Amino acid sequence: MPEGRDTFTEGDVRRALTARSLEAAGIPLDVLGDALRRGTVDLNFLDSAAYERFVGLCDETFQQVSDRTGVPVDLLMVIRESIGMAQPSPSDRMREDELGVLPFLELQIAAGFRPAAIERLLRVTGDATRRISEQEAAWWRSEVIEPAMAAGHGAEDIANPEFSDKIVPLTERALMSIYHAQQAREWTANIIGGFEQLLAKAGIQSRLERPPAICFLDITGYTRLTQEMGDDAAAELAATVARLVQRNSVQHGGKPIKWLGDGVMFYFDHPGPGVRAALEMADAIPAAGLPPVHVGMSSGPVLFQEGDYFGQTVNLSSRIADYARPGEVLVTRSVADASDEDGIGFREIGPVDLKGVAGSVELLLAQQS
Repeated sequence: MPEGRDTFTEGDVRRALTARSLEAAGIPLDVLGDALRRGTVDLNFLDSAAYERFVGLCDETFQQVSDRTGVPVDLLMVIRESIGMAQPSPSDRMREDELGVLPFLELQIAAGFRPAAIERLLRVTGDATRRISEQEAAWWRSEVIEPAMAAGHGAEDIANPEFSDKIVPLTERALMSIYHAQQAREWTANIIGGFEQLLAKAGIQSRLERPPAICFLDITGYTRLTQEMGDDAAAELAATVARLVQRNSVQHGGKPIKWLGDGVMFYFDHPGPGVRAALEMADAIPAAGLPPVHVGMSSGPVLFQEGDYFGQTVNLSSRIADYARPGEVLVTRSVADASDEDGIGFREIGPVDLKGVAGSVELLLAQQS
């Protein structure tokens, strides 16, 4: 029991959890205790409100929570896996933060959502937030911990709890603002896609003599590559890629619309020049020292809103890019039929089943002839 007190505080619990983590990482408790007595290290920063996310176990096991709520136990255990921890057993106790996900799962199960779909969302959410957290940790090391250590400051300055209490709520607000903006875009895409399907089912379809083309160009492992490079080298590489895609697309009557993780989405007024631009970029980007690209392109009606394009044509192009192998430029039959560019040919791949696309899609491989 802490001296002068007859109860443990939340900060005491966090210190105990942190000490256990340090011990598991190879720092013996007696060594940690000696360092604390000498003032070499200090765990008082864990009293800061910013560290409220350091939580312990609750009183219920995964199986008990499953029995109480009706959420399948296998789905409950995915919560811990999605965070990046080892797979638990049904008899393990849940963490307090994991219980925060429970109402979200309960509502989906009650509404009849498929467990497989819920699991996919959990895993993607876990992966995305893990990447954010990793970059946040790297940012804190480079901007707070390393400068404090270089200046010879003590443990309190290195932890900087006062600044933590200020920045954490602002970080969370910024994160949610960006997330809400992303949701608005994706929800808009769903609304537009649903209306397109309803109009098509009713026999009301857009009629364009020469529809535009949407192209997705992905650079295999681009995000990971830039993360592994130093900041200056990564920035220079990103600038090189931006120049390549901007100049090439504009030269052929197109424009880059947005960056999406490892790639770029383009809009082209006409499919033919779009194919030529895609093939040229597929050659130029590896020549600039980057991994090979894989490209998908389709043509058809698109809807424009706030600088972005939506609709089935956009979704199809994205799925084709996901299907393409490194170095390939794959297009739909409508793109090939509308292309009359000299020196460009197409080889049939055949009907292909694409994830998230109803029915088979006839794809062709675009090539310089």
